[in-house]
Amino acid sequence: MGEIGPVLPCGTAPHRLAVRESVLDAAARITDLCAFMNNRPASPASPAGGVMAVHVITLIANLMVSTSFPVGKEIALALEPGVLMLLRFALAALIMGIYVYFRHGLDWPGWGAIWRYAVIALTVVIFFWCMFESLRHTSALNTSALFTTVPVLSAIFAFFMAGERLGGYRFAALALGVVGALWIIFRGDPERLVALDVNRGDLIFLAGCFAFGFYGVFIKRFHRGEPTAVTTFWVLLFSAILYLAIAGKDLAGSPWAETTWTVYGAVVYLAVVSTVISFFMFQFATPRIGPTRVLAYSYFIPAFVLLVDWAIGRGLPPLMTFPGIAIVLVASLVIQRGVIEIGANK
Repeated sequence: MGEIGPVLPCGTAPHRLAVRESVLDAAARITDLCAFMNNRPASPASPAGGVMAVHVITLIANLMVSTSFPVGKEIALALEPGVLMLLRFALAALIMGIYVYFRHGLDWPGWGAIWRYAVIALTVVIFFWCMFESLRHTSALNTSALFTTVPVLSAIFAFFMAGERLGGYRFAALALGVVGALWIIFRGDPERLVALDVNRGDLIFLAGCFAFGFYGVFIKRFHRGEPTAVTTFWVLLFSAILYLAIAGKDLAGSPWAETTWTVYGAVVYLAVVSTVISFFMFQFATPRIGPTRVLAYSYFIPAFVLLVDWAIGRGLPPLMTFPGIAIVLVASLVIQRGVIEIGANK
């Protein structure tokens, strides 16, 4: 389902190779439930060769997240978007609630915390409703490309709402990500770009990305030191409650008996794999390799969607789409490069 924070001091003398957290490392990546690692512990030691395993885990987690787009495309017409999301978030909240109960204890957080969780959940609800509604009209690849605009929007909102500024590497990476996304959406055709030749689904999902851009800002502002899993549970729960309010009128008229078990299985997959399991994988990886690198791998999502689409028989997009995917991957490498800086003054 946070973006920006102050640059952490490197604490080393000039002219030495210094590894520091970049601007991105003050907060976590946005993902399917966008686990925010604001309260992460000190980085645990990794065994020899263990860092590579953490990178692999992060890639697998992003692959899980990327499947949300093609799987959502497959079931988008089966039930109303609000109904599908109600089922998904209710199941995810149940699973996360069981974990939180045994791990942290499940206590009433108080009304002050409740309204904060509800505001955060509203951004999640708008985003995922727009996602599933848009998949009725556009491709999974287009939506995954537009998803790369969320960090850009979050950076803009954080600048105006919190006065946070971009570092050089972050600005370059975000700019590259937007260029790559536009390239994919318009298939590398400048005439389509000038004419703003987009379909209805692209516009719907862009609206969802706009709403989701506030997610990281709100998480950062409303966080009060509670464990990440606790925050995630309440956000999931209030998302389900909001979806119940949205989809309540459609529940009685939904074709429950006619809906295939494949659709229900897809909803379970989205709740368990793309939401809960990916959350714990990101929670494991973030303190070990840093939120910057975790965020960088999210730019692989359009490439993963392309591979998943090809694997399930949808074929490949036009050849002119591939340079855009390459640009998005370069954005990931730029973020990775930004983690290591030479000299204390850089």
